[in-house]
Amino acid sequence: MAKQVRHIYAAGNTARGYKTFYDSVLQGLERVYILSGVVEGVTSPLIEAIGKEMSRKTNQVEWIHSPFVNGQYDGVVFHEWRVAIMDGSYPRIWRPAAPGVTEIQVNLQTAVGIEQLAPYKKQIAAWYEEIFAKSEAAYQSFGEALRIHDEWEAPYIENLNREEANRVTEEVIALFFGEEKLGKKARVRRMYLGAATPHGPVDHIMKLTDSLQKRYFIKGRPGSGKSTMLKKLVVEAENRGYDVEVYHCGLDPHSLDMVIVPEKGLAIFDSTAPHEYFPSKETDEVIDMYTRAIAPGTDEKYQEELADIKARYTQKIKEATASLLAAKELRDQLNNLYSEAADQSRLKAVAQAIMSRLARMG
Repeated sequence: MAKQVRHIYAAGNTARGYKTFYDSVLQGLERVYILSGVVEGVTSPLIEAIGKEMSRKTNQVEWIHSPFVNGQYDGVVFHEWRVAIMDGSYPRIWRPAAPGVTEIQVNLQTAVGIEQLAPYKKQIAAWYEEIFAKSEAAYQSFGEALRIHDEWEAPYIENLNREEANRVTEEVIALFFGEEKLGKKARVRRMYLGAATPHGPVDHIMKLTDSLQKRYFIKGRPGSGKSTMLKKLVVEAENRGYDVEVYHCGLDPHSLDMVIVPEKGLAIFDSTAPHEYFPSKETDEVIDMYTRAIAPGTDEKYQEELADIKARYTQKIKEATASLLAAKELRDQLNNLYSEAADQSRLKAVAQAIMSRLARMG
């Protein structure tokens, strides 16, 4: 079996606050190790070390990226073993797991020199307060951006030919499934297409879809029916018994940006900014919702109004990103303090103990 390495986001800095799809991403697993008691600057390198070492012994590795610090990890999933190693540090909130999933809490506090942190107790509390405040400021700006995005959608919704949009959706469903059905219950797995990070929007679309047989790139404008089409496709896949990966919008978790049907080797995604891509393989195909379903001349008719909306939207996204960056700089200071106080030999022993258990599963 060819090695499969995937990169996803299961949590996001959204217009509706910090939201996760952990429950969905980790469904079907038997065991989840939750690293807690410290900060991500300690947990992420540990997750990375375990992931890289164990990836030599398994064919399926899924990296869950952090939306707070680019290049850090919230977790790693080994699907063949039905095991995940997850970061349990602030602000990641863990609720009781799904039935059948064993949660193993790994408290790393004993691996950090409490006496070294003691003099910085007030500073640490102040950093947490500031990180919370900066994060909330980001979410507020993203919320304002989403309200402006609703304004952006309005002229296109007004000029949308719903019959034609429905026709396009029916065509896509026919392309994906024809008359086929599978005699089983579908598995629906939800995550994010990408994330709003301190360095702007990031996604892994091309890596996630590169090995698939066919990709459909949806072009269009806000309000041209892209997310609605994807939602209908998900319902259809579920009704027909096909497993489906549902990728939510990083700004608005209520909206969809991509759907993958692994059993068919098919992907369809919103390929407009901030995740604009163009066909690069012979099998790639474009579905242009503006051409198909929006009244001709709509762009020109509302040109000035749309330019103003876009400028205001861009400004709010910039403000939100700046707040995330300010929060990240505070996180960096917190992470550095904990990293310096960490007993690397103890952390290595924890990692070794987890890997020894995993190795027995392989």
